[in-house]
Amino acid sequence: MIVMILPFTNQQFFEVIEKYNIAVFPIQIVIEILGIICLYFLFSGKKVSSKYSGGFLAFLWLWSGIAYHLLFFTGINKAAYLFGFVFILQGIMFLINTLSREALEFKLQRNLAGYTAFFFIVYALLIYPVISFFVEGSLGKTIVLGLPCPSTILTFGFLMLVVNRLPKYLMIIPSLWAIVGLSAAINLGVYQDLMIIASAVVAFVIVIGKHKAVSVKPN
Repeated sequence: MIVMILPFTNQQFFEVIEKYNIAVFPIQIVIEILGIICLYFLFSGKKVSSKYSGGFLAFLWLWSGIAYHLLFFTGINKAAYLFGFVFILQGIMFLINTLSREALEFKLQRNLAGYTAFFFIVYALLIYPVISFFVEGSLGKTIVLGLPCPSTILTFGFLMLVVNRLPKYLMIIPSLWAIVGLSAAINLGVYQDLMIIASAVVAFVIVIGKHKAVSVKPN
């Protein structure tokens, strides 16, 4: 079990979530719609799918870093300044990658890896906020996509769908945040965050497997 002394209480944490939700509404709905459009593009196989997905991931990390960590979470946790910086850095890395010639190519394949990735994406988009709502019993305190943990789970889902070579540096920050998310699940009772460590482990297994397959592929 992970035991960590947090500089804030469970009540303070959810007060910040509530303040965030009230302040940015209805951006949460817009982000959910953008995520559903991502799924549509993946199923359709349109050429624009990879660029849109990469851009969406960049937006999620930039948004979480600025709109949540820096503007709200810093009010109860000074470490959020560091969190905000690394989230913005991750967003910039996704953005640069999306605009480069060797951008990530996302493809929803009909195999175990593809179905697993699809589950994590749907979990982050829909299942996670539903669990959060029923656990907290309040829309204002519901954690939704655009906030760090569901955004990280969705990110791992998309990284599992990459069909070309995945730069290892894109996995570092999401993996570190998975550890933070696991701590939140245990210490704050945000048990839907337990899926963040599962998504990280599965993503690593799938990504490493694909890397080995590409490495031994004959010329």
